[in-house]
Amino acid sequence: MLFGLAAPLAFLSLTAIAFGWEFTLFFTLGASSVVLTIGLAARVWLKKTLPPKQEGTVAFFHPEASGGGGGERVLWVAVQALQKAQPNVKIVVFSASKYSSQQLLESAADRFNISITASIQVVQLAHGDYVSPGRYPRFTLLGQAIGSVRLAYEGLHQLRPELFIDTSGWAFTYPMCRLSGVRVACYVHYPTVSTDMLQRVRQRKSLYNNSNRVADSRPASWVKLLYYYVFAWFYSMAGACANVVMVNSSWTARHIRQLWWKLEEPHRVFPPCLTADLQRLPLDRKLKHLYLVSVAQFRPEKDHPLQLQAYAEARRWAQANPQDRSSEAILASRLKLVGSSRNAGDEAAISDLRRLAAQLGIADTVDFHVNVSFSELRMLLGNAVAGLHTMVDEHFGISVVEYMAAGVVPIAHDSAGPKEDIVQMEAGKGGYNITGYLCSTLEQYSSAIIEALSLDHTSRLKIAAAARRKALEFSDERFCREFLEAVQPILPSL
Repeated sequence: MLFGLAAPLAFLSLTAIAFGWEFTLFFTLGASSVVLTIGLAARVWLKKTLPPKQEGTVAFFHPEASGGGGGERVLWVAVQALQKAQPNVKIVVFSASKYSSQQLLESAADRFNISITASIQVVQLAHGDYVSPGRYPRFTLLGQAIGSVRLAYEGLHQLRPELFIDTSGWAFTYPMCRLSGVRVACYVHYPTVSTDMLQRVRQRKSLYNNSNRVADSRPASWVKLLYYYVFAWFYSMAGACANVVMVNSSWTARHIRQLWWKLEEPHRVFPPCLTADLQRLPLDRKLKHLYLVSVAQFRPEKDHPLQLQAYAEARRWAQANPQDRSSEAILASRLKLVGSSRNAGDEAAISDLRRLAAQLGIADTVDFHVNVSFSELRMLLGNAVAGLHTMVDEHFGISVVEYMAAGVVPIAHDSAGPKEDIVQMEAGKGGYNITGYLCSTLEQYSSAIIEALSLDHTSRLKIAAAARRKALEFSDERFCREFLEAVQPILPSL
């Protein structure tokens, strides 16, 4: 909230100093009048151009509904929960994929083990590229924000629901929905702009969303920082238009409190994880082949290159220390990268990773498992020693919970969701039990890989058991209960 107000307050202060308070007051009232006039005109236009509102209809806005990531699992578990709680509600999914409703349900069953028996309606969005980052090589955030509004309008022009639930994080669609007379709920996985992003630009640190070219230039960094601040101000206003705000972690909740102009506390609703089925896998299992697993979509922010580099470093250490008893296990191990490929960009990323593995000399010990079914994922998790996660500021980290539920020792990034909510010490009778490893540097990841692959059976079993107990907190049942409690006040009354 304070951060959201910082930009307008700073602007008003500078205006007051430069022109005096009388001018500032006049300007503020004038700007407010302009915004109000535009809002009223937009409301009239939307009511004229959009079809009549369909009472008793709930629409989920999720352009990539056919995807295989954690966000898609949230979508389908939410759909399933709502159908069971209110079977008379008509459920619609705004999707940019070419899948029919039956194909989407079959995909959800195959990838996530989610069975939805009642029918749903799919509103096909023909212009999914409106929200594709590749469409906007410059000012990507702004381009996607405007694109999301255009895409949501395309959906509303076909069907105007009573309740619009955004499960993809496109906050700039909320004002339009509210102006058209539609109630809005949202499930925020990751804030579009965060104070962490602003800090990195301010400190000129390079990352996947702050290129070396910008980080190395002071003027470019200042321009980008100003752009981010202005964007954050409008993002704050857009977020304030949601009737109900749900967030997926403590980290996301903190950032939304800082950013969005809302007095109400966001509902922290941990995402549904594959805990029930995975917890049935035996903990005390004989591992025929030692391997590490990584479950993540092939996207830049997941930082698969760091995983390959850390694994290569661990193998180099083992080769340099043949006398160490751990070396044999490390050299006998493999790394299995498991994830979904959504488009040509993801395929290019996979090709780049294959080339990197070859350059590091580990190509013959790295396996790629792309777009696997739930049964194959279960099998891969059921025989893994440890699981890698390397995304900085991962809002939650469903894959980390999946590792823990399956009895796989997590090696996760020491930030955001994994740090604040998941990989935490467990209080036991004899003190504290670790539930996994938290790392942030190449050296730390390499050391954790060496240690995890070197664990004796008893030590691995102790960590895996503690991790599984922690994973119980992130069940489908808990998500469904808390999701329904949050949206209950604005659901259609049938």
